[in-house]
Amino acid sequence: MTKGKIIGIISLKGGVGKTTTVANLGAALSTEFNKKILVIDANFSAPNLGLHLGLVNPEVTIHDVLLNRVNANEAIYQHEAGFHFIPAAYISRQINPFALKKKISYLKDYYDIILIDSSPCLNDEMLSAMVASDELLVVTSPDYPTLSTTLRAVKLAKQKRTPITGMIINRVRNKKFELSIEDIEKAAGVPVLSVLREDIKVPESVYYTTPVTLYNQKASSAIEFKKLAASLIGETYKDPRIFQKVKDIFKKNISTENVNRMLMQND
Repeated sequence: MTKGKIIGIISLKGGVGKTTTVANLGAALSTEFNKKILVIDANFSAPNLGLHLGLVNPEVTIHDVLLNRVNANEAIYQHEAGFHFIPAAYISRQINPFALKKKISYLKDYYDIILIDSSPCLNDEMLSAMVASDELLVVTSPDYPTLSTTLRAVKLAKQKRTPITGMIINRVRNKKFELSIEDIEKAAGVPVLSVLREDIKVPESVYYTTPVTLYNQKASSAIEFKKLAASLIGETYKDPRIFQKVKDIFKKNISTENVNRMLMQND
């Protein structure tokens, strides 16, 4: 059996959609591609993943794992969609940034992909997720303040020698004041793999504690998450919407993120 891989989802700014991305990639990889998926909340000081998945008061969390109360496999919950997750509880004490990797590495024998939701702060929590991951995805939005924090996250990841697979640009409104994909790629030196347009179905799905890939499978954001999920496993997801198929026929240029995903699949 081939070992799975651990992918950390990072950003250095709260509110850009990191936890939403983790929840939706987990759901998409499990339901659309039949992969064995584990999602872990490593945002120890401000955990939210459990809330996104409808679990409000978990009895056992990654907190208990790090404090040697239970093994990691004893803190796993199963979502109704089939994927597994380990929620977090608020941890006020300082953590050993190398402990998470030691506690969860053996789980790669049982899962195709393990996704880690990291802290949005430049601290030991962020370092913990980076050290535990085999590769990283960086979530950003197309504005200067977020880009500046993204560049810091990319720099830290390179210093820690954790490969960055690509960036996810979230909450794109297609306005002139937004940074272009090309500008963001040039500044960060990292390919953009996904562009998520502003979609009201995303906050709506969060309200109903259901990833948008399950809540509204034909929403534009849901389709984009599925395309990204496919690229992570070397597959292609074809948009099932009729109007999009017609639109693609008359489209002259392939988008940057689609080119990057194709290159990634070929690799």
